[in-house]
Amino acid sequence: MFLNGIFSILLASVLGLGMAQRADCSSPFVGKQNAADGDLRFEGEVHLSNIRQLSFGGQNAEAYFSSDGSELIFQATRDGLACDAIFRMAADGSNLRQVSSGEGVTTCAFIAPDNGSIIYASTHLGAKQCPPKPDYSQGYVWPLYQSYDIFRAPPEGGPLVRLTNTEGYDAEGTYSPRGDKIVFTSVRTGDLELFMMNPDGSGVEQLTYAPGYDGGAFFSLDGNWLVWRASRPQGKKRLAYQALLAEGLVRPGNLEIYLMNLDQREPIQLTDNGAANFAPYWHPDGQHIIFASNLHDPAGRDFDLYRLHVATRALERITRYPGFDGFPMFSHDGKKLVFASNRNGRIPGETNIFIADWQ
Repeated sequence: MFLNGIFSILLASVLGLGMAQRADCSSPFVGKQNAADGDLRFEGEVHLSNIRQLSFGGQNAEAYFSSDGSELIFQATRDGLACDAIFRMAADGSNLRQVSSGEGVTTCAFIAPDNGSIIYASTHLGAKQCPPKPDYSQGYVWPLYQSYDIFRAPPEGGPLVRLTNTEGYDAEGTYSPRGDKIVFTSVRTGDLELFMMNPDGSGVEQLTYAPGYDGGAFFSLDGNWLVWRASRPQGKKRLAYQALLAEGLVRPGNLEIYLMNLDQREPIQLTDNGAANFAPYWHPDGQHIIFASNLHDPAGRDFDLYRLHVATRALERITRYPGFDGFPMFSHDGKKLVFASNRNGRIPGETNIFIADWQ
């Protein structure tokens, strides 16, 4: 869940608007595909096998498993759509269907643990049409559409129940594996902070308070921890951040990975490399985080997946494609990894969904 367009970091890499990295924690890229794995796996991707491409054409990303691993929900601009809609499909890529209304732009979908509902953010109450693209005259910025709210729908789409009802951006919602809470990002306090609510939208609690963007949070499998990405601009950068935020915009900057135990509720910073680290997700063992980063690329344009050991901070590079790999999620049994990538695209910048067996 990467703010509104969700492909902001992806587009930055495609358009050459990359962010400078501050560390090199991996060996040099080996740009050789493994023909034995259908030309979808690159040399050095030792934890991935049997990689399968599940979507073909358009911009497809943020695919997240159902609790039993049989289904995926994702967002895509494809098949003539003007902006993102929400889709579901089986984990083998079959039975593709659109489950959002087709009005406004949508983002950040997730399936309830009991598969009794789905949630996603939508701007359709503001306008049925896709909202305008941001003005890039101020540089590369993300729009924070004020009409974004989070909605619950039946598992295959249908009548929507509004869960958030405050002025400004509400999005990036995910269920706890217990099904008792939803974590989300909101600008309701004047800053982009993490909040938690009950599945019916009641009992809203604020979780973060530091100036800067907090978003893209996911629960650990036991429901006791959160992982998310955050910016913490200081000095003139903070003033610039606040000025843009007042205009409903955010400029991509350094993003670091944070943890929080929901009993103690104290943020714990995991990374400190000055790169664009985003889309973190827990491994089911509760000891590792997988996330996307451009930390290995001095130009900041190449994004790969990394695995981080929470206790030791040991870091391992997982993917080696010379372009965009992002939005990873493990199945609850830890046997599958789904992610988005530009690999094997029919045109430059095309983003598709891939699934692999985790080794």
